[in-house]
Amino acid sequence: MWQPDGAAPLGKIGVLTPHLDPVPETEFQAMTPNGVSIHAARVPLGMIGADGKIVPTIGPEVAKAFSEPPAVDQAVDLLAPLELNSVVYCFTSSSYILGSRNDSVLKARLEERSNGIPVVIQTSAIVSALRALSIQRISLMHPPWYTPELDDMGATYFKGEGFEVIYHSPAHIHREYGDPAPEKIFSWAIDHTPDEADALVIGGGGFRAIGVVSALETKLDRPVITANQASFWCALSIAGISHPIREYGRIFDTGDPV
Repeated sequence: MWQPDGAAPLGKIGVLTPHLDPVPETEFQAMTPNGVSIHAARVPLGMIGADGKIVPTIGPEVAKAFSEPPAVDQAVDLLAPLELNSVVYCFTSSSYILGSRNDSVLKARLEERSNGIPVVIQTSAIVSALRALSIQRISLMHPPWYTPELDDMGATYFKGEGFEVIYHSPAHIHREYGDPAPEKIFSWAIDHTPDEADALVIGGGGFRAIGVVSALETKLDRPVITANQASFWCALSIAGISHPIREYGRIFDTGDPV
């Protein structure tokens, strides 16, 4: 009997991620069904200070720079020869600055570099997931390293897409950049999701949160959408992959993105 060898007969998904961030590709890998492979390209992100250490917060200027040529375009060039089914732009915060119209321009630019391989913009995927679930009112939770200004931009983005933002804030779990303990994410989300919200949205591709989605949906009795989860759902749909995904949220039980 042959053993699994990493081949991907069902499909191949590309990931564009900040150079210091392993979270998007590893969360994708955690959710990936057999027969699908994940391929990442790293894009420089200006969160390294003069002392060589990671700056503990991310603000608008750093976020916007990630989306600009040439680095992200060159990363797409490196992925394109792999004949991927889709490429996911795993960076939420630049969308808050660019807005959905400029995100469409970014998507078109990257798809030109990918030779037509579809590109999923992460924040657009969150919007698609919310619409597929008929969500109107959301509670918005951001990574601890988001500045208040960037958090406000996130709320403004979703309001501009027609959603009512009941509550929004960075999760004040810890000060440093990196993975919070799942129990801390769970406790913060429970304490800061108003009853009036139809769903909890966890923004930030670098915020490792998919491990608590199932527990949160059970406790809150409503959908929980994360940036990586929603964009993976979109990427699977583009690839025509209907393999069931369990324990990572109600969104995988819905139809195609809208």
